[in-house]
Amino acid sequence: MENEDEMIVRHNPVREKSFAFALRIVKLAKFLQGEKKEFVLSKQVLRSGTAIGALIREAEHAQSKADFINKMSIALKEANETDYWLDLLHQSDYLTRDSYSSLHPDIQELIKLLVSIVKTSKGTKNAR
Repeated sequence: MENEDEMIVRHNPVREKSFAFALRIVKLAKFLQGEKKEFVLSKQVLRSGTAIGALIREAEHAQSKADFINKMSIALKEANETDYWLDLLHQSDYLTRDSYSSLHPDIQELIKLLVSIVKTSKGTKNAR
């Protein structure tokens, strides 16, 4: 029988969404480097876009509530940075309108989820 923590981790929407987003970012970076021969911005968006999910995974095994909040706050910063790189790639014509329109709602959703998690976690921490 699985313990309750394993079930919670497995069905964590922010974990799943951040991993799916990271996969899309990896494919985007491969496209930008292979097709567009763009190496600087592609590495920036690759680093920040994949860091989101890695930090969320780290937060699952945080040593304390403060550690959890810190990791999720850094994930939020990385999501915000990723949004910046996507905007820049779009405005500089490395990303088509369709590609941008496909990725932008996903990063906005992750940002909203992370803002909510951080705010809620800070609220429950301060309530103690």
